[in-house]
Amino acid sequence: MKNLGIANRWNADLIDQNYEQWLDNPDTLDEHWRAFFEGFELAQQLASAGETGVTSATAAEIEGLDAITQSRVIGAIYAYRSIGHTQARFNPLTVEPVPNPRLSLDRLGLDKVDTEKEYHTGNYLGGVFMTVPQLLERLSETYCAHVGCEYIHIQETPKRRWIQAAIEPTNFKADFSREEKLRMLDKVMQGEIFERFLHTRYVGQKRFSLEGGETLIAALDLLIQDCPANGVEEIVMGMAHRGRLNVLANILGKSYQFLFREFSENYIPESIHGDGDVKYHLGYEAVLKTVSGQDIELRLAANPSHLEAVDPVVEGKARARQRIRGDLERKRVLPLLIHGDAAFAGQGVVAETLNLAKLKGYRTGGTIHVVINNQIGFTTDPRDSRSSRYCTDIAKMIDVPIFHVNGDDPLAVCAVMRLAAKYRQEFADDVVIDMYCYRRHGHNESDEPGFTQPDLYQRLSKHPAISESLKSQLLKTGDISEEEAQKLTDDYQNTLNDAFLDVKKEEEKQNSKKSQAQAKEDKLKGSAGITQPPFKFTTTKTSVKAEELRHVARRLTEVPGNFSVNSKIARQLKQKWKNFEAGEGIDWAFAESLAFGTLLLDGTPVRLSGQDSERGTFSQRHTAWYDSETRTRYVPLTNLDANQATFCVHNSSLSEAAILGFDYGYSIDYPDMLALWEAQFGDFANGAQVHFDQFIASSESKWGRVSGLVMLLPHGYEGQGPEHSSARLERYLQACAEDNIQVAMMTTPAQYFHILRRQKKRDFQKPLVIMAPKSLLRHKQCVSTVEELQKGQFHEILNDETPPKKAKRVILCSGKVYYDLLAYREENKIKDAAIVRVEQLYPFNEKLLTDILAKYPGYEHLVWCQEEPQNMGAWSFIYHYIKQVSGKEPIFAGRHAAASPAPGSLAVHKIEQQTLVEEAFEKTSAK
Repeated sequence: MKNLGIANRWNADLIDQNYEQWLDNPDTLDEHWRAFFEGFELAQQLASAGETGVTSATAAEIEGLDAITQSRVIGAIYAYRSIGHTQARFNPLTVEPVPNPRLSLDRLGLDKVDTEKEYHTGNYLGGVFMTVPQLLERLSETYCAHVGCEYIHIQETPKRRWIQAAIEPTNFKADFSREEKLRMLDKVMQGEIFERFLHTRYVGQKRFSLEGGETLIAALDLLIQDCPANGVEEIVMGMAHRGRLNVLANILGKSYQFLFREFSENYIPESIHGDGDVKYHLGYEAVLKTVSGQDIELRLAANPSHLEAVDPVVEGKARARQRIRGDLERKRVLPLLIHGDAAFAGQGVVAETLNLAKLKGYRTGGTIHVVINNQIGFTTDPRDSRSSRYCTDIAKMIDVPIFHVNGDDPLAVCAVMRLAAKYRQEFADDVVIDMYCYRRHGHNESDEPGFTQPDLYQRLSKHPAISESLKSQLLKTGDISEEEAQKLTDDYQNTLNDAFLDVKKEEEKQNSKKSQAQAKEDKLKGSAGITQPPFKFTTTKTSVKAEELRHVARRLTEVPGNFSVNSKIARQLKQKWKNFEAGEGIDWAFAESLAFGTLLLDGTPVRLSGQDSERGTFSQRHTAWYDSETRTRYVPLTNLDANQATFCVHNSSLSEAAILGFDYGYSIDYPDMLALWEAQFGDFANGAQVHFDQFIASSESKWGRVSGLVMLLPHGYEGQGPEHSSARLERYLQACAEDNIQVAMMTTPAQYFHILRRQKKRDFQKPLVIMAPKSLLRHKQCVSTVEELQKGQFHEILNDETPPKKAKRVILCSGKVYYDLLAYREENKIKDAAIVRVEQLYPFNEKLLTDILAKYPGYEHLVWCQEEPQNMGAWSFIYHYIKQVSGKEPIFAGRHAAASPAPGSLAVHKIEQQTLVEEAFEKTSAK
């Protein structure tokens, strides 16, 4: 046979068969067939060449080509699209990247090809004829210049085609108007001058400089200016501390005067909330007017030093803002996250947050990720901080495009930013921009990087400023003159000088009313802080009218016609309604649903999120029913009334950190909603401890960010071993101060009903941590009456329901152990011991405990009983309150101090449980 190529009539059937298979599922073919069809697509290469200046092909012309060389040409196109980034020039510290042998002519099989002969380009440029040198030159300009594109890993063909259509016709060259270029130069200059100004005026002070990455300012500005054209009305941002002050000043418009005041050694903030935070952690909100005249809202989330912990918080905030704006398509509110290279690769919350991108209850329509790639951690080289080629490789897990771009080329960075925004709007997908740059200084301004990177910092000392390179480029193209460039520099420098002099004058008369008023105004302007009334123990009306409660109960237990509900659930529903009609027997899960339902009728939206929250870890909740035959989903709480508020319940991914962070972010930007996060077991919250410590427990004090988030943490000792017993109550109590959070461990469904409703009925908000029950969900005595829901309220402390006439002993406790104590007292017919339940451990109602203890004059022993070991649980926290209120040394009854929360043996658990209950009634000494 003379023709041994694959594209001939003898192979037509095989080609057709494989082509159909490729269209259906390309991964089932080997890489050679995939490469062939990716580029060639056989008879479909009839598109016009557009503006390329080369001739498009006909099917007849294609058929006459040398098939082997033709297929290698198509393979070369695929190779550049796939691995061209490996020899792209996006690293500003590398003169020339190391060539990739796989892109050499001999490896591509094109080293001996006729350089004058034209070959068909498949789907490249719409299908045209080009010589091999022409083709490779264009491919190199597109894929191996200052931008390296990774997108071939994306499995959806339309997305790959979209990117190719966007970058290949122009060789991915930036196409900006003169005005846009001048604005970019201006923004880069602002970023550089701002950092140099701070460096010379506030020597040695930490600011985590952006120097080396100032192109970020131009890119963010372009993103904002493009918002109107892209249909974006609001950007919710998150970033760590590097470059934060620069972004605050030159993007969000925080006043230079206020920023300079924060650098003053004598600066004491006129704080409107708590203790405050360092200047490079603070959040800010602003409304900016674009060149086109449209207002764009910007919200920068406050962020602690746990660099990436803010990622899910921003996603939650963005989703809340989308809901508030009615942005169901999720196109009008854009989440933007700015990362560091070492943190992006090294911190697990990044992967957990990426995994939320397509989940129904957590998606935000795509996030733009910008990595400020300094090519180093604090002092750690990339080879010691990740196992992958790029810090961004982790993002491939969700099939999104990744663009590596040279931070010394603002035009290229801005071109990528513009493309990223359009892609996000088109596909509701995340996009990653990996901006390669460097740090002019060390990790912070007091660090000496030369200790560990002497060669790098010798080179950096000679590396030109970004603005100089851009200015030279614009001078060559005639877009700017020396005079115009100098004026941009002088104007901005004068602005900073004027602001600095203003602050100096204020410092000289810092006690003047004008100075204090200005400080107060700046503190309030854009600070994102919220003032609210202080916590108080005054009674909050949480009872519900009988007819409303009955309506909700009826709707919660009615099965729609033609709906085949699970037989076990059907029996439960009948029993719940029967109990409601009888006015008693309301269990924990039903009380919860009644609380949700009555809030929904009051106009309060409810969102419940967590691992298996829809059904409940203990199969107690069943907020959604599934038809036994069709699996049609029915949610009773969304079918209460035509005018009710929205109810959402979401089974989350198996993540604590990302989901708790997300729900916290949601709660702060949608304060009218009752937002709840539930851990599968309470100890699972360990995985989200950073978000509790750095955000939930302290955000009001640090940043004035108020949250009403409810955390449900199943807790209780039932002999299930150390991992499923304790929610680590002691950790949450240790964080309690200044009325920052509420921690509760209730004993009745009615108490749970009222504390949930109280959460949205008061005129202030505080996070609420609930040690949720496990065995109490089905405990026969752990039930409430309908009357308690209709007429009751939440009680921080519950007195004994059957108090002894004369008590010698008062036992204080919280949670499930109450029922063990109650059973022991009844079994042993003890008549002189009162059992008092502390339902809210913090804030602690000292007056209420004083009043209750006064009802037992002459008692001899005051006991605190808990299931947890002595070094855990509430003992260390509550001891001082009890002693202060009673004047007595309280007696401890509980497990001995231990390293592990609970024993692994059920038998040992029962012995310990019996012992601590006996001690509560018999122990007479605090020792």
